[in-house]
Amino acid sequence: MSDKKVISTFDLLLIANQIIQEHDDYIEGMRADSVQEKEGVLVFRGNYFLDENGLPTSKTTEVFNMFKYLAHHLSKEFTIEK
Repeated sequence: MSDKKVISTFDLLLIANQIIQEHDDYIEGMRADSVQEKEGVLVFRGNYFLDENGLPTSKTTEVFNMFKYLAHHLSKEFTIEK
């Protein structure tokens, strides 16, 4: 049996966005807009700051790393309610 807390996507996004805003690597406008759970891992999505051609910018790596950080830390603690 899992020790993970069951949480709504709304509440999970509130927690994730609070963590983002308090993180040292926060960039203005960075936020998680959605989250899905795939095989026990939380996958966060949001604005990746792509350029007008859809290509990565210097901010894209920062956002990717932040979402990876959230997945790594929050997947241990939470599971999304079904």
